[in-house]
Amino acid sequence: MGFSNHLKQKLLNKYGPWALVTGASSGIGMALSTRLAESGFNLVLHGRNATALSELSSALEDKWGVVTDVIIADISSTSSVVQLIDSLGDLPIGLFVASAGFGTSGDFIQGDLEAEIKMLQVNNLALMMLTHHFARTFAQKGGGGIILMSSIVGFQGVPNAAHYAATKAYVQSLGEGLYHELKPHGVDVLAAAPGPVASGFGKVADMQMTSTLSPEDIALPILKSLGRKSTVFPGRLTQILIFGLRTVPRWGKIRIMKMVMGGMTKHQKAEV
Repeated sequence: MGFSNHLKQKLLNKYGPWALVTGASSGIGMALSTRLAESGFNLVLHGRNATALSELSSALEDKWGVVTDVIIADISSTSSVVQLIDSLGDLPIGLFVASAGFGTSGDFIQGDLEAEIKMLQVNNLALMMLTHHFARTFAQKGGGGIILMSSIVGFQGVPNAAHYAATKAYVQSLGEGLYHELKPHGVDVLAAAPGPVASGFGKVADMQMTSTLSPEDIALPILKSLGRKSTVFPGRLTQILIFGLRTVPRWGKIRIMKMVMGGMTKHQKAEV
């Protein structure tokens, strides 16, 4: 099943007319923004890359005839998150997509503390503040949707990416809990937990990633799952990885992840 007109209309009717996508300037955020524009959503596109967001805004408006608003903000501080929320004004946003985030890799004790703190603030604190805002807003009006970007690394400890995996464990746990808390209020929450995705993550985390999903591979499965389940493992590669690890005990998964991540970050360790 592709991206049918029925699904597009269903998404727009249930969560429209506006959506906010954080981290929309690249990767998964850009792919989801494109699919939402195709469905007829007007979009608030957030990110730090002004050029990329401007180009995306123009492309979506020209191709799909939607209205877009661009917000440039670094959400690694609480004050910038508050400013982002205030800048939304009275826009009738019915869907919040928390795609902003980044990762670090390598030995935790060798990592830069400021970078680790910034990752925690973006991946968790900013996500929590925005989710809290929209969860309250949507619950009060009796409807809305929230998509939180988790990861398959969030289901066990991951040596050589310990802190990044821990931030995703937070997102996964938050999404699972809020799915049940907000369901009685008519609000749908989805934790999307893909495998390795070819985006800007590998470059930022200084990792050599081989087999990966494209952001386009996972955007549609994510949107299809909103309102149907609490967690989705989007993309064929993700499902293969999950299937292969399904009978492995947690301690075994940690050892496997150690070998996988060790290979991806070997070049980085040599430079430390």
